[in-house]
Amino acid sequence: MFFEIPDRLQAGRPYPLGASFDGTGVNFAVFSANAERIDLCIFDSAGRKQIACLPLPDCTDEVWHGYLPEAGPGLLYGFRAHGPYEPNRGHRFNPHKLLLDPYAKLLSGPLRWADALFGYRIGSSKGDLSFDRRDSAQAMPKAVVVEDSFNWGDDKRPQVPWAKTVIYEAHVRGISILREDLRSDLRGTFTALANPRFIEHLHKLGVTTLELLPVQAFMQDHFLLQRGLANYWGYSPLSFFAPEPRYMSAGGLNDIRMAVRRLHAAGIEVIMDVVYNHTSSGNEMGPTVCFRGLDNASYFRLVPGNERYYINETGCGNTLNISHPRVLQMVMDSLRYWAESFHIDGFRFDLGATLGREGTGFDPGSGFFDAILQDPVLSRLKLISEPWDCGPGGYQLGNHPPGFAEWNDRFRDGVRRFWRGDPGQRADLAARLSGSADVFNRRRRKPWASVNFVTAHDGFTLQDLVSYNEKHNEANGENNNDGHSENLSNNWGVEGPTDDVGIIELRERVKRALLATMMFSQGTPMLVGGDEFSRTQKGNNNAYCQDNEISWVDWNAAATPDGLLLTDFVARLGLLRHRLTTLQAQYFMHGEEVAPGVPDVAWFDERGQTLSPEAWQNPDARALMVQRASLDEAGRLERILILINGGHDALTFLVPEAEEPWQLLVDSAEPASEVRTLQPPELPVQGHSVVLLGNWIPKELRSQLGIR
Repeated sequence: MFFEIPDRLQAGRPYPLGASFDGTGVNFAVFSANAERIDLCIFDSAGRKQIACLPLPDCTDEVWHGYLPEAGPGLLYGFRAHGPYEPNRGHRFNPHKLLLDPYAKLLSGPLRWADALFGYRIGSSKGDLSFDRRDSAQAMPKAVVVEDSFNWGDDKRPQVPWAKTVIYEAHVRGISILREDLRSDLRGTFTALANPRFIEHLHKLGVTTLELLPVQAFMQDHFLLQRGLANYWGYSPLSFFAPEPRYMSAGGLNDIRMAVRRLHAAGIEVIMDVVYNHTSSGNEMGPTVCFRGLDNASYFRLVPGNERYYINETGCGNTLNISHPRVLQMVMDSLRYWAESFHIDGFRFDLGATLGREGTGFDPGSGFFDAILQDPVLSRLKLISEPWDCGPGGYQLGNHPPGFAEWNDRFRDGVRRFWRGDPGQRADLAARLSGSADVFNRRRRKPWASVNFVTAHDGFTLQDLVSYNEKHNEANGENNNDGHSENLSNNWGVEGPTDDVGIIELRERVKRALLATMMFSQGTPMLVGGDEFSRTQKGNNNAYCQDNEISWVDWNAAATPDGLLLTDFVARLGLLRHRLTTLQAQYFMHGEEVAPGVPDVAWFDERGQTLSPEAWQNPDARALMVQRASLDEAGRLERILILINGGHDALTFLVPEAEEPWQLLVDSAEPASEVRTLQPPELPVQGHSVVLLGNWIPKELRSQLGIR
């Protein structure tokens, strides 16, 4: 400590919240409506010894504040809050518990599980109504005062139009921890995301937007550590401002900024998966580490009339009270901090239905949505919601306000059912191919509002989707009772890996058909890191606690012949999506003419016959031909045909004639086949496969595809 700590703090200011260095000292401000006193606790540089504990001298509009002259970046601190310990009234103040600053921007040291972390006496017959007087400081991480300065130079957000967006979902640690071409100290960190080889891989796939699983600091849950497991995914937030310490190397916070800047220079956006619906502290039996000790009754939604208990619409023990103006302010400040200090390009909101809840339930006009959509910074970013939670009326797909995209599980499930071979799926597949207009075509929303995916971090990988009929989550230590039991998967004859050449070939064909369906559908496609070269979790569909080879991406698989073949196939899909206007999500198509006699979309069976209402409902029909047409940027008519054969046997499609010869651009049954001119009218299409035809190919695309 290079300055003398005074006997008392100066009054300071109530804004901004958190710890703010002004060049000559640090201002501290923290919200609590119900505390009677809040102390600032200062620690030595190792975070082990508390060297001062000074009351914040003033409180303005329920914000406690004080100023520490001569203090600066690197100072370690925490808070202690005094007030009533009356759980039945929602108050759980306990000054023996060191509390994290909700606005902490950097953490020092891990959370070490100990009985002292709990506000009540573990093992007491009174449970959480008892009171524990042990000091928790030794078990707590400390907040660190930081100075947010970085030379962004000429950094510019790529601002990729939604219609051209292709998302790649990845885990900071898992995507690079096995990268043998990286220094060991950089694997699993933000720095690895900016590696030129990784950027080159994203470019090859046609990825425009990197979506990262939670990177805000999260808790390692005690029950997982007891099983020898870990919180891998990160959906257990400890801090909404500080990054997860394990993801940083020697550069600290600037590791993130350097990675974002280099990705931006390569034209790639970075969006974050964020968790503002709950905190890591669980229910009334959880630890006191931050919000519970600062102002439990304000920060959480409590059961009316029985405030000892938490409303649990998240399945995680508690629900953050976003309806409270100070809690909403904290969330907005957090989002703006990541957007402005780290140039993050957007956010995917975990359990977004929870964030839209008001007293009467989900409301697309809730304070949370309104606050974001009027914000001059946040409203211009990519906003994606997971449109469900565990509470009453929690499924809200399609009901979010304009400006938000939504994860579309109806796309996932419908496409899986079709390619699994379920009967009567043709009409639903057509709806999914059309951007799920039945769900999203309201309030002038565009097809991009549907984030289309066949896999995500939660559930089977693409390889496992075609390799397992049942989940295999035994490694999670819950007797295989966790995770979804209905995965809409098909192992095609053998559970798990097999040497059967026929089954392997069929699995590969179905994987390519699934990927082609996603990339040729209107909406925003989302790939999952490693699916492009057949990453497996060995049948585990809930690998949230597997920080090991089960979850990590094995890049050696990308270099195998099969891995290269599938990666090259995905790359061709990405190239076609970027170059063909008709494959993008510009507007919903309803059969309106874009040229004389040419509708924007038309549907046929394999014989080229327009589908009747009865044909749409035929449970045995597994073939579909889609014609789309649009005008490109130069006003030229662009037409494509998508031929889909979901059956086992090959079918001959009768292809309509066009002004110019049809070019066979993709045949998922023959992924390495070259582009060729088709001689209509008949075209055999193998079972479990997708074919894409185009009759006018832009010059640049012709060159990239090798068309003379």
